Amino acid sequence: MDYLNTLFIEHSALQAIVVLSLISAVGLMLGRIRIYGISLGITFVFFTGILAGHFGLTVDSNMLFYAETFGLVLFVYALGLQVGPGFFSSMRTEGARLLLPSIGVLLAGTLLAVGLSYAANVAISDMSGILCGATTNTPALAAAQQTLGQLDIDGSGAALSCALTYPLGVVGVILAIIFLRKLFVRPSDLPQPDNKHQKNVFIASYCVTNPDIFGKTISEVAHDSHYHFVISRMWHNGHVLIPMPERVLQENDILLVITKPEETGALRDIFGKQEQKDWNAENIDWNKIDSELISQRIIVTRTEINGKKLSSLRLRNNYGINISRVYRSGVQLLATPDLVLQLGDRITVVGEAADIKRVEKILGNAVKSLNEPNLVSVFIGMILGLMVGSIPLSIPGISVPVKLGLAGGPIIVGILIGTFGPRLHMITYTTQSANMMLRAIGLNLYLACLGLDAGAHFFETIVRPEGAMWLVLGLLITFVPVVLIGIFALRVMKLDFGSISGLLCGSMANPMALSYVNETIEGDKPSVAYATVYPVCMFLRVIIIQLLVMFLI
Repeated sequence: MDYLNTLFIEHSALQAIVVLSLISAVGLMLGRIRIYGISLGITFVFFTGILAGHFGLTVDSNMLFYAETFGLVLFVYALGLQVGPGFFSSMRTEGARLLLPSIGVLLAGTLLAVGLSYAANVAISDMSGILCGATTNTPALAAAQQTLGQLDIDGSGAALSCALTYPLGVVGVILAIIFLRKLFVRPSDLPQPDNKHQKNVFIASYCVTNPDIFGKTISEVAHDSHYHFVISRMWHNGHVLIPMPERVLQENDILLVITKPEETGALRDIFGKQEQKDWNAENIDWNKIDSELISQRIIVTRTEINGKKLSSLRLRNNYGINISRVYRSGVQLLATPDLVLQLGDRITVVGEAADIKRVEKILGNAVKSLNEPNLVSVFIGMILGLMVGSIPLSIPGISVPVKLGLAGGPIIVGILIGTFGPRLHMITYTTQSANMMLRAIGLNLYLACLGLDAGAHFFETIVRPEGAMWLVLGLLITFVPVVLIGIFALRVMKLDFGSISGLLCGSMANPMALSYVNETIEGDKPSVAYATVYPVCMFLRVIIIQLLVMFLI
């Protein structure tokens, strides 16, 4: 009996590890259960924690707070590292389109909360807690409590109502996404696995028929055009050639060009006739296009190459090869001279077999060396993230300084390090499986601790007179804005459902819902959309909740 008491009851580091591991294991096993084809996945860890807390299982409060904080920071930082390489390209192309509906979710939820406060005769102080719980935003709750304290108003009701509505805030977003997918999403609305590649890079072939470029070199045409493109191969009088910069273009030369989709028309005006052949199909065997040149992907594994510009390697001039595309974190990039290479980049090289072998030695191509994740950048990044999250930001008209917090700081630093770290010669590469492991461990810890903490008083609060009403109001604030804005983004803005799901999770500050979405939708679009809108919406919610308390009480 003493043995079991030591493992499960008596507070210690050992007991905390056993209890949290047990909650995670049971929750993950229950998450595999499907009812009518629907499973809540990792969210069951949260519910298992609530039940464990309800039946009296506890962990030392300091250890619980540490594990919850560490899990959240680990999850959001690893997420930032994952989406960093594609984040700024997403912001340039779809940033405004993603932010508009996410801010719509935020404003719709706030207005609904104000309306329900008057309709149900709930005090604004209590409704501020309901709103924070329904949107799973604890930094906003802290800001609301600070503002209530400055107004000499008891903030205990806000904390209690937030604790009660938080669990359904977690599940409500997932239920809303399931509801949208079952009733409103068509197969064409889902992102296809290769869509992100086709949006970033497009391959087309052109016949040189424009007299203005006859006799000009490729470098002269590229310099005069001001467009981004790479010529992968060229055919002159039926012979395939590597398009070196000094190569002179002649009438009826055929050029295989990699460019951005929106620039294909402009290049048609420059080169001449665009051929109708589809070069973007997945099943093209590039080595059978001609017998003289081969195409091979080489992985950058030499640390000396990390952070160097492609032009500085002078691969084309020294080895007579051409680099057409670079794959990074699931995103296909143009191999422009100013592209900064990162460890783990997969480079498409075109040339003769002997030349490609020599280039392979320069870039590395030792896949085994990538299987050892660089943990130094993970821990340094989390330190920097927490430092950024702790910086107080003074906003005119707001009495309490705003902070990005435990979640906002690490995800921003993760994005920045994932994007710009290689420019500083930082080794930020982690394999996809390693990144997923970091995120899964972090999220499991966070959910287990969150559920265990909420479970102690969850059911006794529900049976209070106002408890059931708070629960219903919180679910409405969670569910209604997500569904309405989701339909708007799907049908009016014509966004794909992967991006919509990600921005809905980000606007509701809900990493648990994001984990569910990632399990059910292919590709990185949900994660990229989440990271795009999360910092902005989290920051705005902290400000709006303070304005709500100051002006409506």
